[in-house]
Amino acid sequence: MTATPWVQPVADVVRDHAADPTAGLSAEEAARRLASVGPNRLADAPRTPMWRRFVDQFRSVLVGVLAAGAALAGLVGDLKDTIVIGTVLVINAVLGMVQEFRAERSLDALRAMLAPPARVRRNGQPIEIGADELVPGDIVLLAAGDRVPADARIALAADANTDESALTGESLPVDKSAQPVADAHAPLGDRTSMVWMNTTVTRGRIEAVVTATAMSTEMGRLAALLHSATETDTPLQQQLEGLGKRLALIAGGAMVVYATLGLARGDTLGGIASSAIALAVAAVPEGLPAVVTVTLALGVGSLARHGAIVKRLGSVETLGSTSVICSDKTGTLTMNAMSARDITLGGDRYEIESHGPLPLDDSRLSGPLLEALVLASDAAVDGDDAVGDPTEVGLVRLAARSGIDLADLRAARPRRAELPFDSTRKFMAVVVDGATDGAPGTLLLAKGAADVLIERCDAMATAEGPLPLDPLAADRIASMVEASGRLGRRVLAVASRRVEPSALVDADPAQIATACTTMTLLGLVGLADPPRPEAAEAIATARSAGVDVKMITGDHPVTATAIAAELGIVGRSVRGADLDAMSDAELVDSVEEIGVFARVSPEHKLRIVRALQARGRITAMTGDGVNDAPSLKQADVGVAMGITGTEVTKESADVVLADDQLGTIVRAIERGRAIYDNIVTFVRFQVATNTGAIFTLVGSQLAGLPKPMSAIQLLWVNIIMDGPPAMALGVDPPRTGVMDRPPRSPRRPILDGPTLRTLVVHGATMATVALSILAWAEPRHGRGVATTMAFTTFVLMQVVNALNVRSTRTVFTRDTLRNARLWLALGVVVALQVLAVEWSSLRTLFETADLDLAQWGIVVAGAAVLGVVDEARRRIQRPLGTARSATPSNR
Repeated sequence: MTATPWVQPVADVVRDHAADPTAGLSAEEAARRLASVGPNRLADAPRTPMWRRFVDQFRSVLVGVLAAGAALAGLVGDLKDTIVIGTVLVINAVLGMVQEFRAERSLDALRAMLAPPARVRRNGQPIEIGADELVPGDIVLLAAGDRVPADARIALAADANTDESALTGESLPVDKSAQPVADAHAPLGDRTSMVWMNTTVTRGRIEAVVTATAMSTEMGRLAALLHSATETDTPLQQQLEGLGKRLALIAGGAMVVYATLGLARGDTLGGIASSAIALAVAAVPEGLPAVVTVTLALGVGSLARHGAIVKRLGSVETLGSTSVICSDKTGTLTMNAMSARDITLGGDRYEIESHGPLPLDDSRLSGPLLEALVLASDAAVDGDDAVGDPTEVGLVRLAARSGIDLADLRAARPRRAELPFDSTRKFMAVVVDGATDGAPGTLLLAKGAADVLIERCDAMATAEGPLPLDPLAADRIASMVEASGRLGRRVLAVASRRVEPSALVDADPAQIATACTTMTLLGLVGLADPPRPEAAEAIATARSAGVDVKMITGDHPVTATAIAAELGIVGRSVRGADLDAMSDAELVDSVEEIGVFARVSPEHKLRIVRALQARGRITAMTGDGVNDAPSLKQADVGVAMGITGTEVTKESADVVLADDQLGTIVRAIERGRAIYDNIVTFVRFQVATNTGAIFTLVGSQLAGLPKPMSAIQLLWVNIIMDGPPAMALGVDPPRTGVMDRPPRSPRRPILDGPTLRTLVVHGATMATVALSILAWAEPRHGRGVATTMAFTTFVLMQVVNALNVRSTRTVFTRDTLRNARLWLALGVVVALQVLAVEWSSLRTLFETADLDLAQWGIVVAGAAVLGVVDEARRRIQRPLGTARSATPSNR
């Protein structure tokens, strides 16, 4: 059997598949073939066992460091820390396992789409069977509204077209015929002699020979692509891996240094081991996974309230780092509904807005045209609801906006005969009662391609009455048609001819076609799938934030380019055939300068996304059709339309838009940036605290001072700092100007060089202040009070640290006061620390001593030093008022 049935004559396809168009297959032959080729269902993808999914969650350096810390804490008898860290790791592993499991539901959704029944001819009779029982060679019978159950070669098409937008992305229905296609390499949308699984018949009647079922269909090929698309780690996952490696080195190094110094001082091995292990635990932010998970989960809730439903927590952060949006045209950038954009009357062309009154002043001229649009169309509209061919829906909506009552007009002027549209003839015609002047008679109305109908007209309707359509007027009309076509619009002409009463009543199509001569041109209508009202604004906002938008569509290049220009998408246009001529390396080199990809296939979409990813771009792919599913899964974040999107697309996507608006994606990018800022803020806060603890402990050994904090006190610092303050930092509102900066580079570490240097300054300041108070207080108040003052000063410095890490320039801004949760959390920390020092029961537990008012004053003043030092650093490095905006990761 040939792999290109669309180029074969029907007789050859029938012979190759041993089919019988008249009788169909026998029940016995169908059963034999079903046993041979298998059911018309998609093959199951290999499933990863749940236990392996769970184990895979622990293959992370940071998780390994945390697990080692938990084990070490257990070895020194600190079961509390072991239980807390272990619980966090298990919860995160379960969450990750569940998210991965949901991704496999994409193929399940594809399989479910095969559920509708199929009508076939078997044993000479039309019968209805399950779609999974179809076999190659079956004769499938299709009518308007039916979903195509398998790939099939058309044997008979009566005024038929199909909606293939879910498969190819083209918004206009595709006319179908039994005539072979000349080009064996024609794009999917141009193979007009074929119908494809899960497309929909929008008009007419089709009989077709099934040529492929299950995984051999175009839908099966998409399922294979969906299975082969690889999922990528999010930028946050990649950066946390890098952070984990750094923290592991820091923890190991700190333990070696502390143990060496302890041995040099003659400390006992038990004491050295206990302090070194506590130091290692203090060097790892065990609260990081929990805070990241909670922060992302809260972001998911916020986005859901604004119309973006996030299925993967990591996708929130990935949205924030998005640098390019690859958007499907139909249904995403446009309304997926044909609408009249211009109208030509009496030789004058008028642009039509999407809403508001029509710019048609002369009802004597526009009335006949608008009535003809209704009478020569079968579509019905009722408010936002519409039934029928999308082009006819657009025409009828235009007439309805003028105040025409569709039902009354059709009832008053019933249709007496019709000539169905034919792709070869390129026009249709109807015969209705009543002439244009209201006198008794019969009117012949024709609607179709402008160039074809103009040749059948010898007059043109004008305000002064019909005038001859001479060559000069015809050329003028042709130039208007060309101008509208350059804007990506489909131009239809409408013509009329008055005939004698009953002359064409019940006439056959051939008689009507012959009568369509010497007609009067009533006017032209240019239609297009209009851009979504909010799309242009969303694209402009994205561009100001450094996010490029590229259109990827299966539609015609002229149409796609015109829509892109209207929306403000920049870059040149290429076709799928141009991509075929490019190697992968050539596509990587040129993908940045291309703004529109037209006439593309699902394989092209995957190549485009991969080319952008090869250039280091964080790519968001939007779409609504089945053809978008593989590329949505391949992209760093896949975004599906919730209203117009197919179930397959929704299951493949990371984010589903409840309102189908591109602006929601831009808002999600803003929220994603804010969430990443908050995570970086927490990481800076935690690393500064841990660095300070390391410097303080190691510094005490170098200076020959008593150990300023015991193991239980270090654990206390970790618990109170990893708790409420860390969680509160994770819910900071978006900072001013978050969308006025370019996307961050995915290659930039979560803590870059300048940030690390700042954190070292913070840590060194904490250690210097704590050790200075320790050295000053020990000879005056004794070791117990001195260590308590150092310990309490260190805790209170974390309150100042929480304020320092939030601000980009200075803490003396309104932003400092915006997070009420943080202030509450810091108040709780201060209260708990006061209790740990002043409450006798807790003093025994935490090995502290009572402090008097003067000592408390010294402690508070010491903590304030950190704020003074950081403000001075900011003013030296970046004078207030001239500082450039910066992301939280490069402050």
